[in-house]
Amino acid sequence: MNTPSNAMPESFDAHRVVPASLSVTRPMYWSVRRELWENRSIYIAPLLAAAVFLFGFLISLIGLPHRMRAALALDPAQQREAIAMPYDIVAGLMMITGILVSVFYCLDALHGERRDRSILFWKSLPVSDLTTVLAKASIPLIVLPLLTFVIIVATHLIMLLCSSAVLLGSGLGVATLWKQLPLSQMSLLLLYHLLTAHALWPAPIYCWLLLVSGWARRAAFLWAVLPLLAISGVEKIVFRTSHFAAVVGSHFIGDAPAVAFTMPDVFPTDPMTHITPGNFLISPDLWIGLTAAAAFLAAAVRLRRYREPI
Repeated sequence: MNTPSNAMPESFDAHRVVPASLSVTRPMYWSVRRELWENRSIYIAPLLAAAVFLFGFLISLIGLPHRMRAALALDPAQQREAIAMPYDIVAGLMMITGILVSVFYCLDALHGERRDRSILFWKSLPVSDLTTVLAKASIPLIVLPLLTFVIIVATHLIMLLCSSAVLLGSGLGVATLWKQLPLSQMSLLLLYHLLTAHALWPAPIYCWLLLVSGWARRAAFLWAVLPLLAISGVEKIVFRTSHFAAVVGSHFIGDAPAVAFTMPDVFPTDPMTHITPGNFLISPDLWIGLTAAAAFLAAAVRLRRYREPI
């Protein structure tokens, strides 16, 4: 009789272990979902931008047969440049949209909850300040790059299918179009570029903006930009150099040593490029930037812990 009674508590204890192990990730998961619920511009702005770019491309399909006939008379390298130009433009504009959304999100991420006093409610929940800040940092560093990748690939696919339909309707073949636009290879290069040049490389910029968002009482944009301008100005006056401005600009626009270009003015998703992860990982600027990003995040966590509503 004692054996079953002893087994029952053990079974209940075994069931209690599962929620305990899952509780480590669930607060982070729901914190990220909270950011997506409260900041719909994270996905609405890229989707609207993609819709506008796609609408403009559909209008341009009127002259596609003529442009395709002209491209067929060019050599393969020039063919690729002429055919892929709209796709590269859309990808580039979507990346710029992602950067702008990330900047405005970071500037309001910690400042907004202090401004509307919702920080008092969120602090009453069993979610640590570290989890909250990391969830906010994951939006520009993980969520937006992946979301941008999915939207660009979907937009490229729609553009390619519409172009194929127009060419077939005008009596032209689509073999050259599909040959010059290998979507699988372009997508892999795009994903690599977004994760390196638009996630890891600009991490110190986004984390700095999060820190300023948690510190400033008003005009967060000015407090984020003015110190950078002041340091650049002092360096220019004293040393007659502009290294600091060049480093900040490089990290902001994603100019990372992650892709090697075989030709000038080649887009990162061009099949003529090849990735250079070794150069990227051994770059001192990368690790200095990541160290600075970690320091900014640690300071942002501490600020959120003790900062009061505005």
